[in-house]
Amino acid sequence: MTLMAAVLCLPACLIGAIASEETADAISAEDAWSILMEGNERFVSGEVASKDFPERRSELVSGQSPFVTVVTCSDSRVPPELIFDQGLGDIFVIRVAGNVMDPIVLGSVEYGVEHLHTPLLVILGHQCCGAVTAATEGGAEGNIESIMTEIEPAVEIARETNMTGSNLVEEAIDENVDLVIKNLLDRSPITKELVEEEKLTIFGAKYFLETGEVVVLTEVDASNVAEMVVEEEEKVAAFESGETPTAAIPKEESP
Repeated sequence: MTLMAAVLCLPACLIGAIASEETADAISAEDAWSILMEGNERFVSGEVASKDFPERRSELVSGQSPFVTVVTCSDSRVPPELIFDQGLGDIFVIRVAGNVMDPIVLGSVEYGVEHLHTPLLVILGHQCCGAVTAATEGGAEGNIESIMTEIEPAVEIARETNMTGSNLVEEAIDENVDLVIKNLLDRSPITKELVEEEKLTIFGAKYFLETGEVVVLTEVDASNVAEMVVEEEEKVAAFESGETPTAAIPKEESP
């Protein structure tokens, strides 16, 4: 981009940023989740909404105003925009294998929830996650090992159920969603403060490859954020000491 083009773009970008704040502030976390669930129902049924991409592209030139931030796995079978039947500019998406939290991902989350003011943050795990499966099997080469290190506590907590095979993997996937939320709250004071101030709600959810459905595993808001942090800390501490972990926050039944 030339200097002149950048100068001409600046006013439009500023207008877009202001519009983004106003749009996000106008919707509640509950409304945002309802929109996602309605979209997921359409996706499951195959009756997705029609979208005018050329017109929407033009609308988004001046800025973005997503209504939700989603952190999910890089797995090619789990594209949030399709799963929730949303269009351009609707979801601020962060994708990383195992949906783990490193400083880069944390910074991206903070951009979504603080700068774009999305009232809802979704941590989306998924059935048959390859990263979690690898962590249950142990061992990895290169930089993949850093992903396994983040997931390992969730796997060891899941092992306390005495499950094996695919059942162990699915339990570890669920535990990893909770662990990711706990790590996020521990490592991002900005995000935790937004939750405590009732400006942000976090949903831990799981996508099922077989059905296309998304279900809620955990909901964290101002009423239980402290409880969530304490319970996850107790589970991780129990894992590190070799003791049996305490019970997790109750989860909804899988389909």
